[in-house]
Amino acid sequence: MKILKIVGWVALIALVVIQFIRPDKNITENTDYVAAFEAETAPSVEVKQLLETTCYDCHSDNTTYPWYNNVAPVSFWMAHHVEEGKEHLDFSDWANYSAKKKDHKLEELIEEVEEGEMPLKEYTWTHGEAKLTEAQKKLLMDWAQEARSQYHIAQ
Repeated sequence: MKILKIVGWVALIALVVIQFIRPDKNITENTDYVAAFEAETAPSVEVKQLLETTCYDCHSDNTTYPWYNNVAPVSFWMAHHVEEGKEHLDFSDWANYSAKKKDHKLEELIEEVEEGEMPLKEYTWTHGEAKLTEAQKKLLMDWAQEARSQYHIAQ
């Protein structure tokens, strides 16, 4: 019983100490952080809204953080998800992608949405508005397929 008490105290102290360690937040001062992407791919108003609701938090230079991001270890978990998301696709870095890479990223977007892999279930648990209906998935995939056509020509 004494060991459990010691382990409990150590865990509590570690939890308190970790609250003072903060990962960097993914927030930019730049208000047009996805302008190049949107200008080039020309999403409709509805598609743009879907991208804002379901994609940009993890795949751009600006994340809207919920209140619980201020509690460790959740803050570390979210920072890792955003970092990983931007490694796979960063809409804010779109201008620096080659035409071949842009085509591939849009192809991956279609696959991930079609397979129900994106947006992540962990994201939709707390962001109910990000859960895509079948009609929204189709709209997003059709737009991405249309946007891909310009990169086939550019290659």
